[in-house]
Amino acid sequence: MKFILPKKEVPTLNYITLEMGIKLVKDTFERKLANRLNLTRVSAPLFVEVNTGLNDDLNGIERSVGFDIKEVNTTAEIVHSLAKWKRKALKDYDFQVNTGLYTDMNAIRRDEELSNIHSIYVDQWDWEKIILKSQRNHDTLKDHVNKIVGALKETEEVVCDAFINLEKFVSEDVFYITSQELLDLYPTLSAKEREYEIVKKHKTVCLMQIGKKLSDGTAHDGRAADYDDWDINCDILVYYPVLDIALEISSMGVRVDEHSLVKQLEAKNQLEKLGLPYHQSLINLELPYTIGGGIGQSRLCLLLLNRVHIGEVQASIWDSETKRIAKSLNINLL
Repeated sequence: MKFILPKKEVPTLNYITLEMGIKLVKDTFERKLANRLNLTRVSAPLFVEVNTGLNDDLNGIERSVGFDIKEVNTTAEIVHSLAKWKRKALKDYDFQVNTGLYTDMNAIRRDEELSNIHSIYVDQWDWEKIILKSQRNHDTLKDHVNKIVGALKETEEVVCDAFINLEKFVSEDVFYITSQELLDLYPTLSAKEREYEIVKKHKTVCLMQIGKKLSDGTAHDGRAADYDDWDINCDILVYYPVLDIALEISSMGVRVDEHSLVKQLEAKNQLEKLGLPYHQSLINLELPYTIGGGIGQSRLCLLLLNRVHIGEVQASIWDSETKRIAKSLNINLL
């Protein structure tokens, strides 16, 4: 367990005030995101059947939480995210080009390494939008990044008006850079060290092309092969001085098409997945071309409410050492 000690004082908020702040952040951002991206809220599953190919495999090594269903005689697993489910839903719900959906995604990631910004409980807004094949490019990616950051900045203004002791940390001026350009800029640093340096300098950064192999033979970070196109994806990062870190707010991207799917599965030696129902639908051109991503709800509350630990804005399970340190710092874990 890694507990990052705060680098500056934060305002004191009691439980009730904090809960009011959490609701304000979530209600405001959700509304502004939907308006900017032309999204409609839908209901989404907490779990999916095993062997459908719908669950997000993350880096391919994380264990899902599974269980059997007596009455249905099948096995299900808690979603890691809804990255692939959303694309199928857009077709099933008959969404049209340049419209999309968003939903509350709740997950359990039991192999997560816990810290101030990582919990086994994951809550995020998962969103997905239909685009034309001709829109599968960096201009489309950047346009959606700018709109998301704009919604984030608007939400920050609303929250800081309501809670006058809070500081503003979000810059609406997004700095764009690819993972290869970042490696070229800081060749002696690790991936996370490179992120920190560029984000501390530019405050709000869109780091593009996550998952593809770089010139040193590594990938900047892991990314599943069967949802984001590694050439047209990104992470949105914000510098958070309370913890002196690069805080990832969103992972998103233009989704794979029938060609990049095969190419990326081959790169990860996972071509056997092409036999799964979801992947067959993609190969047979039965699903729309889309862009989408996830935006962390608790991460957003941590940032906009100037908190030290994600356990202040969500209820989860923590080890005894985390609880001890939090108590010594007068940090209230929910």
